[in-house]
Amino acid sequence: MTGTGDYTIASLDTGLRAMRLFLTHDTLTVTEAAERLSVGRSTAHRVLSTLESRGFAIRDTSGRGYAAGPELVRLGRPAGFGRAARERLGPVLADAAGRTGETVWSVALIGDQVIVTDGRESAHPVRVALELGRTGSAHAGAGGKLLLSRMTADQVCALYPYEELEPVTPATLTSRTALLDELALIRRTGHAVSRGASVPGMTTVAVSLAGSSWRDRLALVAAAPTDRSDDAALAERAERLRESAALLVRSGPTPGP
Repeated sequence: MTGTGDYTIASLDTGLRAMRLFLTHDTLTVTEAAERLSVGRSTAHRVLSTLESRGFAIRDTSGRGYAAGPELVRLGRPAGFGRAARERLGPVLADAAGRTGETVWSVALIGDQVIVTDGRESAHPVRVALELGRTGSAHAGAGGKLLLSRMTADQVCALYPYEELEPVTPATLTSRTALLDELALIRRTGHAVSRGASVPGMTTVAVSLAGSSWRDRLALVAAAPTDRSDDAALAERAERLRESAALLVRSGPTPGP
């Protein structure tokens, strides 16, 4: 860090350094923060409490650890947009489109929204169109739910502070309780499904694509018309997506944006 002499505000500097820790750590205890910031535990506690009061950090249910809050999540630029990342993801997306025969895309999470970062369109005569840069409600689509499932329940509740959720279609989950239940199921199965909840007549299935922390996580999504997306087709599609996602794992981590 470049020194700024008498113009440095020590408490602000410590707070900013604490925020940076959440870019590489999913959770931090007061003791861990104190060690990494080279400050006393009381100072670390005050800094984390201040970040919590402003929405930049949240406490887990145990009260001992802190995680990135909704304000910090919204500030983070999503993964998948840099040239290096797109070059790495390109072969994976092409492989997924070939394996599934459907339109596929990658999505990143920004707050309670997802954004399509890249994709490949199906050659099928009747197919879902690819819309790069399209945003949507995370609780409605498979990709968003998959990414939400990789957050803690406390982080999800911070993003959705109210029990009622906004419906996108008649099939969208409309309660936070139902969303948390589905996220628990996704954690067990390793894939997410959305049947007409984001777009009527479209069914999506998603698996984890990349990323070890909330900032650089991506989901790999396959989208198809509902009439060729029964349970058996979705299970097979999810497996094909996992096979494609494994190509990225074998080739190393995805570069950041």
